[in-house]
Amino acid sequence: MEKFFKLKEYGSDVKTEIIAGVSTFMTMAYILAVNPLILSACGMDFTKVFAATAIASAISCFVMGFYANLPFALSASMGINAMFAYTICNSMGYSWQWALTAVLMEGIIFILLTATNVREAIVSCIPPTLKKAIGAGVGLFVAYIGLKNGNIIVSDSETITAINSEWFVGTPLLTILGVIIIGILLVRKVRGAILIGILIVTLLGIPMGVTHYTGGSYLPVTPYFCEFSFKEIFSSGKTFSDFIIITITLLYVDMFNTVGTLIACAGKSNMIQADGSIPRTKEALMADAIGTTVGAVFGTSTITTFVESSTGVAEGGRTGLTAIVVGIFFLLSLFIEPIFGSIPSAATAAALILVGTMMIEPMKDIDYSDYTELIPAFLTVLMMICTSSISDGMLFGILSYVMIKSFTGRIKEVRLMTWIVAGLFVIRIFIGILF
Repeated sequence: MEKFFKLKEYGSDVKTEIIAGVSTFMTMAYILAVNPLILSACGMDFTKVFAATAIASAISCFVMGFYANLPFALSASMGINAMFAYTICNSMGYSWQWALTAVLMEGIIFILLTATNVREAIVSCIPPTLKKAIGAGVGLFVAYIGLKNGNIIVSDSETITAINSEWFVGTPLLTILGVIIIGILLVRKVRGAILIGILIVTLLGIPMGVTHYTGGSYLPVTPYFCEFSFKEIFSSGKTFSDFIIITITLLYVDMFNTVGTLIACAGKSNMIQADGSIPRTKEALMADAIGTTVGAVFGTSTITTFVESSTGVAEGGRTGLTAIVVGIFFLLSLFIEPIFGSIPSAATAAALILVGTMMIEPMKDIDYSDYTELIPAFLTVLMMICTSSISDGMLFGILSYVMIKSFTGRIKEVRLMTWIVAGLFVIRIFIGILF
């Protein structure tokens, strides 16, 4: 493993990578329950989607680990799965087989774009300041997710979110205790602080009535296989045009979510080079593209790199061995769903809040005296949190960067590829207006 993953070269070891992998899996294991629940709303079988999610996640993690040698994990994209079920199927009236066909086409196109270095060029063209802002924005977004999952903040009729009036009991209280426990372990530099914290919180949840054994079968389940509907796509002109629009939309959201996540996690693990490039970006993006394609074959929505990967990075994960460990646990989940399903949301929520804290460090390197850099960075972070979307945050950041530089006499600082990415965002805006 030392020779293959180059552990010493990246300042890691087998124990650290395993702990990092387990920590990452525990913070993202919720997807195995949430994704099937969302997709079942459009008529898909919960058990089959569960199996598809586990298998597609495992395969993409293995590609990320063995091919890219990066510590990033992948699974079904939150947000895109909701679009799949509620928009494409329930609102537009198309079958889930039709939607899976769109996901398949998205994956195939992504493989071609990655092979021709288009996606890698997009990652490289993002200005250094925005790379730092994206990392911090994703960190705050992760913490925001943790606050919501821990039920500390809730939806409110007058504001976007408000503190839960019952924060001192149940899940909110356990989440707060978890933040304190993990925080103490981090300050004391305890090895595997996040993983240990998750386990402690899970145990504390038993007497508090928050941790419950879910029960269920320990027998492996099977996914769908090639449930596509090409015939439905060509049934009418409108159906075909809708298919093109949906595929482009999926491409857009997946591309920039993945790019933002890669930049954030790479920044946290100090992988971003002096020239702003990220090592093995092409291989990482290929893992994402293959994951989406495989996921469609087995019956789940778009696979993407997970922001929860930052949990493993925070634990010291630096190589593909971390991703391999995550992949193994995804496969094991086919047999042990009742066990990991018993981990309360409070445990993973506390971990996400602390991981978010760790990820805002890059903001200190932004030149706060240069408003052509500061304003786009600020808008990136702000909109990423307020819209609950990594790609939308990048949209506001890139477009404001290009416009401010252009209208203040510094247009030469904007690279050609940055203009092209800005153009892609403008096209996305018009698609949203028209459709």
